[in-house]
Amino acid sequence: MFVVMNRIPVKAEYADRFEYVFRNRARLVDRMPGFLRNLVLRPNNPEDPYIVMTFWESEEAFRAWTESPEFREGHARSGTLPKEAFRGPNRLETFTAFLDSEAKDG
Repeated sequence: MFVVMNRIPVKAEYADRFEYVFRNRARLVDRMPGFLRNLVLRPNNPEDPYIVMTFWESEEAFRAWTESPEFREGHARSGTLPKEAFRGPNRLETFTAFLDSEAKDG
């Protein structure tokens, strides 16, 4: 499994709008081959970033998503918050899972 984590530092006064955008997202990624799920984590400490995680069958599936017209469309629709809503740039991190307690094959 390939996991992508995006750390997004949102100012506290924009948190509700940020969450609204994610709740009403385009959902284009949901139909992409190899997409498993999306998880958005709200920080308990407002000074910490939101964490947006996507889970993929493979890195190739994720890369195909980032190069797709659906990716461009989905991200164009998500750009509804002004620049000042963020405390700084987001940080994208990628991981390959080597252990998953939910995996059926151990």
